[in-house]
Amino acid sequence: MGTQLDEYLEAEIQSLLADGRIAELGITVLRRENLLVLGGEVETPQRRDEICRQITERFPDVEIACDIGIIRAQAPSEVEEIS
Repeated sequence: MGTQLDEYLEAEIQSLLADGRIAELGITVLRRENLLVLGGEVETPQRRDEICRQITERFPDVEIACDIGIIRAQAPSEVEEIS
């Protein structure tokens, strides 16, 4: 039997996201039927992968979609053409 997706599970995941190991307050958790979607933005792909790994590891019975984007923290390397 899988873990029930409810507001308690969402709160538990938000708590894990905010604790010292992850410490990401800008990550959102949305319920979509039998799926939890992690959203927001972080600075590197490695950070995103680590967050998703830790959440998936902590909640192995929950289907999780990692939809966390990457913030471009440096100046662009090319000039953007605007037409």
